[in-house]
Amino acid sequence: MRGGLALARVADLISDVAGFVAKWLVLLACLVSAGNAVIRYLFNYSSNGWLEIQWYFFAGIVMLGAAQALRLNEHVRVDLLYSAIGERARLWVDVFGFIVFLLPVMGFLLYLTWPFFLNSFKSGEVSSSAGGLILWPVKALLPAGFLLLWVQGLAELIKRFAALAGSYDLDTHYEAPLQ
Repeated sequence: MRGGLALARVADLISDVAGFVAKWLVLLACLVSAGNAVIRYLFNYSSNGWLEIQWYFFAGIVMLGAAQALRLNEHVRVDLLYSAIGERARLWVDVFGFIVFLLPVMGFLLYLTWPFFLNSFKSGEVSSSAGGLILWPVKALLPAGFLLLWVQGLAELIKRFAALAGSYDLDTHYEAPLQ
C-alpha cells in the first residue's frame, strides 16, 4: 500500500503543477480578453490570433485544471445519495465510479485524442482564419488533460482503497454547490 500511496503523492504533485498553470492561464485569458477589447475599440483593430489564443487559454484552464479539481474533491458529482450515506459507503461509491466510469472513459478519450493531436502536429496544421495560430498545441491539451485526469483518478482510487484498509485518512465530505 505504501508504494501505491507514494505514486498517488507523485500524481498529486503533478496535478498541483498543472492546476498552478491553469490558475495563471485564467489571468492570462482575462488580460488578453481585456487587451483585445481595448485595442479593438480604441484603435479599431482586431486579430484572429488574439481571439484564438484566448480559446487556447480556456482549453488549458479546463484540461489542465480538471485533475486538480478531482484531487481537491471539487469536481461536479451527481449528489442524489452521496451526502446521505456514511463515509465508508462514500468510499465504495467513489471506487465504483473510478473503476466503472472515470478510468475507462479517460483511457478511451486519451486513445481517441492522441491520433487527433499527432496528425495535427505532423501536418503542421494551422487555423483557417486569417492570422490564425498553429493548432497542434491546443490539440495537445486534449490527450494531456485526459492523461492527467486518468493518472489523478488512479491516485484517488489508490487513496480510497488505502482509506478502506484504514491506512490513509481521507476526507470524503462533499458540499453540494448552492443552487
